[in-house]
Amino acid sequence: MKYFYLFIFITHAFLGFSQQPTKPFIPEIVKQFPNVRDVAISPNGDEIMFSGQSIMGNLSAIITIKKKGKEWGTPQVASFSGQFFDLEPFFSKDGLKIYFVSTRPLDVASNTPKDFDIWYAERASLSGDWSQPINMGSPINTEHGEFYPSIANNGNFYFTRDNPNLKRKDDIYVSTFINNSYSEPEMLPDSINSTGYEYNAFIAPDESYLIYGCYNKQGGYGSGDLYISYRTHDGWSKAKNLGKAINTKKMDYCPFVDSQTNTLYFTSKQDNTQIDFETPLSINELLKEFNKYDNGLSRLYKISVSALPKK
Repeated sequence: MKYFYLFIFITHAFLGFSQQPTKPFIPEIVKQFPNVRDVAISPNGDEIMFSGQSIMGNLSAIITIKKKGKEWGTPQVASFSGQFFDLEPFFSKDGLKIYFVSTRPLDVASNTPKDFDIWYAERASLSGDWSQPINMGSPINTEHGEFYPSIANNGNFYFTRDNPNLKRKDDIYVSTFINNSYSEPEMLPDSINSTGYEYNAFIAPDESYLIYGCYNKQGGYGSGDLYISYRTHDGWSKAKNLGKAINTKKMDYCPFVDSQTNTLYFTSKQDNTQIDFETPLSINELLKEFNKYDNGLSRLYKISVSALPKK
């Protein structure tokens, strides 16, 4: 695989990635699961959550790991997960709430799953136990599917909604947080959304930029790519592809930026399996190729951000 670096300039704003290639993130832990996606890191950096999924993606639970000293501990199923299809966690800015997506029923006495809704659990302290999950309700959740919560520091709530009534694919919405309540969500403009698939949006804490996924967008590298749009005086700028430093011919999705460490984390199904050989492989060589990190399964990657965008 060839590696590139890119600088995206829009007026005086830019997001610069280091010249180093993307790197696997916590590979020893990630490789314990058939597929891993959508990482969330707590504000103090001592806790990680991600979705661990089956090979076919039909079983999904939220996994949590905590730091013990300078090392990551043993992965565990989060206390609020493990029974229903759960994914896409996101910490509140104080680390006392965890938002996530689930098909769990509204009625705790039922085991019949419903459509995808956004839920949250809360705790009294960073070392406390999580509560039972709470459905966010209206106006965030509807009879349609809601996905991938991401919250700005001012409380504005960004997410993906699938509304078949609009005869579109997935779109990205925002619900503004006013007087301690959420407004009716509004679809982001056409500089971001289209009649195709837009999804997995990460909003910058100060709302200065949005990184999100597009599927099979014209001019992309193939499958799903990550794009960036900047908030300007005239609204959201036309989205730019983040380029070959990040995007591949395979599915690249689920962005998360840790502004404390200036690191972009994302999920990729990039496949660098070698298939041409001059001599037959031994069983050990074959298994090594099968089990390499970048073998087409959903894996977590990271890349250093040299400077975050400014307005």
